[in-house]
Formats: sequence, structure tokens, C-alpha cells
Amino acid sequence: MGPATGSGSSLVSVGSTADVVRLVLVVTLLALAAAAVHRWGGLGHSGATLTAAARATVQLGVVGLLIAAVLGSWWLTLAFVALMLGVASLTAGRRVLPGRGTWWAAAPVCIGAVPVGVALAASGVIPLRPVALVPILGILIGNAMTATTLAGKRTLDALTTRHGEFEAGQSIGLVDRDAALLVAREDAALALVPGMDQTRTVGLVTLPGAFVGTLLGGATPLEAAAVQLVVLAALLLVQALAVVAMLELVARGRIGDYGRRTD
Repeated sequence: MGPATGSGSSLVSVGSTADVVRLVLVVTLLALAAAAVHRWGGLGHSGATLTAAARATVQLGVVGLLIAAVLGSWWLTLAFVALMLGVASLTAGRRVLPGRGTWWAAAPVCIGAVPVGVALAASGVIPLRPVALVPILGILIGNAMTATTLAGKRTLDALTTRHGEFEAGQSIGLVDRDAALLVAREDAALALVPGMDQTRTVGLVTLPGAFVGTLLGGATPLEAAAVQLVVLAALLLVQALAVVAMLELVARGRIGDYGRRTD
């Protein structure tokens, strides 16, 4: 028998030129197909889809080349985590309210991801090593970003479409914050639904990335399941913190303008 090629520990092989060419073709065709569906369905994001795929290709390629150096130094690891937080905050801010209040979105992202990540590291459940912490923190930050975006957009949309209810709250003596919370709290809470559904159906509908990655890294199925359980429980807290923080920022007028009193 010939030497092992590593196919047993990798879902996608890039060990030869043919493998790389095949990967590029598949990713390109998938992105083009997604853009075509956007255009056909009138969704309006065909160009953004191609741009997102191209950025992902470049960014993952750079990370793949540099990650060994990053994980070899705690200072570089911390800098990389700070970069992840900054990009997540900027992305969420631009989605929620382009051009205005962008950096306020850093608060929900950090409030959600940072304390939970520190708690996991301090608990000893996750090994205090860059190779373990970076992917876990990446998952936490990414989900905090998504929860921040969804909560912000839903809150602002609710306060726009149901502005009459907000004014009714003001008319009965509620302060702006309380009137805004009364109108928008349920809409903001919808941002938590995807995370809760993922947790409810894990193992039955999907095998999330932490489980698969840990399994491919050589862990037993039970160990991989334990890691995924910790991640999912952490994500429930991350998303809840991010949604509450974003709701408060909008309700207090730090993000958006939904008709607060000027007198």
C-alpha cells in the first residue's frame, strides 16, 4: 500500500494542482449559480454574492498561509482576535445603519463574545492554547455579529413600521426608552430564533463545524460532541447578550433615530 495522502483527515483535498483547480472551479460555479438565482428571483444581491465569494476566497487563502505564524505567538493571536472583533463590528454596523453609528455596533459584538470567550478559557473546558481558542472565539464573534445585525435591523424596522405605537407609549407618559422597548422587544428577540433552532436540532439536522472540525482533528466522537455542546451553550449566551445590548442601544437613541422627543 502507498503512503497516506491525508485524505482521511481532510474533507477537501488541496494536495495537488488538480485538487486546487477542481476546488476553484466548484467554488466559482457555486458562486455564479447563487448570483444567477439572486438575479432570477429579483433579490437584488447578485453582485454582492460574487463579491462575497471572492473576498472569502482571498481572505481564507491569506489566513491559511498565515495561521501557523499567528498561532505560534500569543501576541499575534490576540491581534488576530482584535482584528476579528473589529471586522465583525464594522460589518454589523454597516448592515444595521450604513454610514451612521457604525462603531456603536462594536458594543453588542464585544459584550456578547468577549465575556463568554474569557469565561470558557478561564473554566479550563477549552485548552488555553491559540490553536484551540482562535476557532472557538471566531465562532463566538461570528454569531455575535449575526445576532447584532439581525436585532438591530428588526428593532429599527419595528420602530419605523409601528411608529404610531411608539407615539402612543409616549402619550401615556412612557419615556422614550420604555416606549421603544415596548414596541421593539419582540421583534429584536426574533434574532435569537436561528441559534435556538440550531441548538434544538443539532445532531438530527446538522453536524456543526466545531463537531466536524474536532472529529477531523483526531478526537473521539464523544469528545467532539462535548466540544460542540459547549459551543452551542456558549452561543445561546453570546446571542442573548448581543441582542439585549443592541436593543438597548437603539432604545436609548445611540443607533438610529425613531422620533425621540426633542422638547
